[in-house]
Parts: sequence; structure tokens; C-alpha cells
Amino acid sequence: MTAIEIVEVGPRDGLQNEAKTLDIDVRAELITRLVDAGVRRMEAVSFVHPKKVPQMKGAEDVLAAVPLDRGVSYIGLVLNQRGVERAALTPVSEVNVVLPVTDGFSSRNQGKTVAEMIEETRDSVALAREARLNISVTLAVAFGCPFEGEVQLPRLHEVVLAVTDMDIDEIAFADTIGVAVPRQVNEVASMVGPLLHGRRLRFHFHNTRNSGYANALSAADIEGAGTIALDSAVGGFGGCPFAPLATGNIGTEDLLYSLRRNSGLSDGLDLKDLCDTADWLSGHLGSPIQSLLPKAGDFPHSS
Repeated sequence: MTAIEIVEVGPRDGLQNEAKTLDIDVRAELITRLVDAGVRRMEAVSFVHPKKVPQMKGAEDVLAAVPLDRGVSYIGLVLNQRGVERAALTPVSEVNVVLPVTDGFSSRNQGKTVAEMIEETRDSVALAREARLNISVTLAVAFGCPFEGEVQLPRLHEVVLAVTDMDIDEIAFADTIGVAVPRQVNEVASMVGPLLHGRRLRFHFHNTRNSGYANALSAADIEGAGTIALDSAVGGFGGCPFAPLATGNIGTEDLLYSLRRNSGLSDGLDLKDLCDTADWLSGHLGSPIQSLLPKAGDFPHSS
């Protein structure tokens, strides 16, 4: 039976596309609230240049102010070797290396072709391994690109082959602009399954076109993968600043509700605390909650 792991990405992907940049202490409090709600694996920061993503500046300062004694695996997103070097000097236990699968997105996002980014990723993975960090590689725009349109499965397969040749622990497929449908999720799972060789499989869905939750439930039904990790962001905030109109992470509380009702997921997360945190975060961002459960409430209603 496939196990499901929820990876909270609110402190990173949930904030990087918001108009308001939160102070270091507020970001640290967000992480602490999520830990208190039971989150045990979380993409907490991004080690990118602050000129590119000002909402993520001060990653080291954020990590200096979060709980380190609660059994939490903190993930730092990196784009290159410099990001890995920064991450290695902090309490993160994992790095998530981003590799776009189209030249159109890669050149705009990271200033290099996909072929160049594969070599950059290979070097970053080797450096992270030397630093004894766990390593994920996320394939950005794996289901569709804002600049090149549909991403055909053979093209994705080429990049997957290059990545699975690296010494990584997990491979993730990101629907960066929220265009995927369950059929594609199943196709990707069938394609990558024989190549995993014990590596974990992870998906990152956006709800831009209201298909994110259907995609997540489809991923949760994949058989034979051991553990499927699903990214989500408290409150459904966020998106990609490098992709036009790419808003709307799937909300952690909405995803959790669906998984519990659909498959009886046992996860250790406190749904009420997550909803309260979404409301708290909405106030700090001055932005409305995108998920629905904080408005509708759980069912059956808890006392």
C-alpha cells in the first residue's frame, strides 16, 4: 500500500509570490506555528539571491529562529551550487534543487538552457552529498510551460533519465503553472516508476485552474511507489514569480481533509491549528485565504 507524506511549502512557495514581504520574525513564527500543528517535513526557506526573490531574503536568519528539537526535517530550495553552500551552513537537513524541463522557462528563470542546468544540477547534487544533505530534484514546468506550452512526455523522459543518473534521494514533478490533469499525473508516474530504484516520488501541484486537488488525489492512488510526497501550502497561498498568472498552491488543510476522508490518512497534523495559522497568515499578508476549509470547517465538526 502506498504511504502518503505531506510536505508543507507555505514558508517558501506560499510567500515568494505575495506582494508583501514578511519580516524575519514573522516567517520564523509561521514555521513555528506549523511545527506546533504537527508538520514534520517542511520547505522552510529558499537560498536564492534576494534581488530575484526579495520575499525569501534572510534565509539564514529565519532558520536561526525556528525550533530545532522537534524532529522536523527542514528543506531549503536551491538553484545552484552557491545555494547549496549557503544551505550547508544552516540547520537544514535537505536541499531541493530546481531543474526546469524547458529552455524557455529555464532561460528566464535561471539564465541557462536545460542542458546547462542539468550539468549545474549534477554539480549541486555532488556538493550537497559531500555536505551530507538529503537531496531532492524538482523538475519545474513538468506538465506545461508558460512560454513553450505543452511538455511532451518524451521530452520529460529525457530530463528524468539525466536526473535519475544522479545520486539523489527523491525526484519531484512540479505543475508550476497549474495546468496538469489526472491523466498526466498517471502518465508521469508510469514513466518514472521503473526508474526510481528506491528513490522517493514527490509531486508539487498548483490549483490555478482548479485541478490541483484532483491531481493530488490521483497521485495518492499511485501504486508501487512506496511513499508519495505531496507538497501543499497552508492557506493555499503562493505561486511562482517567474511564471505569468501562476498562482494558487493547493492548501494543506484542504488536501488533508480530502486525504483523510478518501483514504483514512493518519498524519499527526492538527487541522484546526492549520486553519488558525492560515487565518493568522492572511492577516499578516493582507491577502485572502485561498483554501476553503478555514471558511467551511471540518466535517464531521469536531467539538
